[in-house]
This record gives sequence, structure tokens and C-alpha cells, in this order.
Amino acid sequence: MIVAFSVSPLGVGEDVGEYVADAVRVVRASGLPHRTDAMFTSIEGEWDEVMDVVKRAVAAVEARAGRVSLVLKADIRPGVTDGLTSKVETVERYLAAGESTGESTS
Repeated sequence: MIVAFSVSPLGVGEDVGEYVADAVRVVRASGLPHRTDAMFTSIEGEWDEVMDVVKRAVAAVEARAGRVSLVLKADIRPGVTDGLTSKVETVERYLAAGESTGESTS
């Protein structure tokens, strides 16, 4: 399964990067495949291990902020591994095919 999630403290002002970094540290320490971008962190693994990491990431932010917002989206596909990479590679392959044929992507 792949889970994309965003955890943010509430009531601490606009600069939340330090708090978010606490959550990302938990994800990185998990050893599970992951990616972080400007909006979400995606993590891949089995249900229990992924949800445990999300729970611990929220707890890391909650330890410093009394209120936390969590947004979570999950792609649950038993037996699929390396989805973080393969999904992007599939899209890139279609984009490259469109470029070589001169098709518009917009």
C-alpha cells in the first residue's frame, strides 16, 4: 500500500517547517520507501507498518503543538510493491511517447 499524508501543527503560526521536519524524520527513520514533496509525504509498505509510521509522525508533531491536522490518502493494492517508483515511471513512459509523436500533453 502507498499512503500519502500531510501532518501540520495548528495554532503555531505560518512557519511550520520545523514541525513538519519532525514528522519527516520519523518517516525516514522507518526504513520504508518514501518520498517527500512540497505538499505530502508518501510512504510504501504493509498496512500495519505504514499506519504505525503515520501515527508516530503525528505524535512527533503533537509533542510540540497542542493541535495537529492530518490529511491522508491511501492506495491499497495487496501484492504490489515498488509502487512509488513504478507509478511515476508509467506516467513518464506515456509522456515520452507523446513527445516522440508530437502529441500535445495539454
